[in-house]
Amino acid sequence: MILAAGKGTRVRPLTYELPKPMIPILGKPVMEYLVEHLVRYGIHDIMVNVSYLHGKIEDYFGDGQRFGARIGYSFEGYVDEAGEVHPHPIGSAGGMKKIQEFGGFFDETTLVICGDALIDLDIQSALFEHRSKGAMVSVITKEVPLEQVSSYGVVVADHEGRVQSFQEKPKREEALSNLASTGIYIMEPEVLDLIPRNAVFDIGSDLFPLLVEKKLPFYAQKRFFNWIDIGNVTDFWGVLQGVLSGKVAQMYVPGTQVREGLWVGLNTRIDWAGTTIEGPVYIGAGTHVEAGSKIVGPSWIGHGSHICAGSEVIRSVLFEYTRTAPGTKVEESVVCGNYSVTREGDMKHISEYDDNHWNDARDRRLKPRKQA
Repeated sequence: MILAAGKGTRVRPLTYELPKPMIPILGKPVMEYLVEHLVRYGIHDIMVNVSYLHGKIEDYFGDGQRFGARIGYSFEGYVDEAGEVHPHPIGSAGGMKKIQEFGGFFDETTLVICGDALIDLDIQSALFEHRSKGAMVSVITKEVPLEQVSSYGVVVADHEGRVQSFQEKPKREEALSNLASTGIYIMEPEVLDLIPRNAVFDIGSDLFPLLVEKKLPFYAQKRFFNWIDIGNVTDFWGVLQGVLSGKVAQMYVPGTQVREGLWVGLNTRIDWAGTTIEGPVYIGAGTHVEAGSKIVGPSWIGHGSHICAGSEVIRSVLFEYTRTAPGTKVEESVVCGNYSVTREGDMKHISEYDDNHWNDARDRRLKPRKQA
């Protein structure tokens, strides 16, 4: 099961128009990488709980056939008398209970995974450990540096891995462990009996403390694998920087490499006179880079964009159809629609800029300001 019902408020503005699992990494939604990974390990039946902007996920993945999977959806929310759809998530565990009562999907051992992280977990090995310990539930953990524990939910376990307690984003000096929960769980069917019906119930804050209280076989697995969590915009910016720099295993820049450190999509136009491009840089299909512009990597420029003469893009991410105005600079930021966010997380609406800093490249009524 892929958990995909949340609003992703910490990743705004990326999630104003996209559910969090649809945030693109190298042009592909995060959730697509998860589906591909599950299929590689022979997991073909996948349920997804959806709520906020659910149609974006359902329209993209459909029944899963093109990914070699069978994908089903469980919508959490309602439609009012006016026909308006209202998302209403019922918690990760509550979503599981709803699915189970409807059709019995969790009648066998199930992998439950959050839809907002990139992983390369050895699922077969994790399942073997889960079964060999006779666990009812296993939570997959990963060691993080002590200075980073305040960003994670921390699992406290004994020497056999049996979970004793949890700490939610503890201060470094108060942390009893550096094992971070990765949002990946292995569950046996009987755990569903502990989840109340028709109630908002969360896996981490409600179900897990109940397992500890009842002293049920609940274990933490310490695993060594790549786990790239997109918790906020700063994380997203950092992930793209790392991927473009070749620091993330088995993730490669798409497109055609036309120069050292420069990849382009189809039908991309670059006017080279006076233009400086320092890789790694990806320029999406149908993008026009005018003469006299400057792009410094790691940078990702989405398809259909327009980099006007005299503008600079420095270690930044531009979503599709972004037009930068002449003489402007986007530096260490993410530009998404009408918003920009710096690497520190400072968000601005386009209206907060004194000039026409950027606009939608598809709107021909909008004219880039003339360079002074």
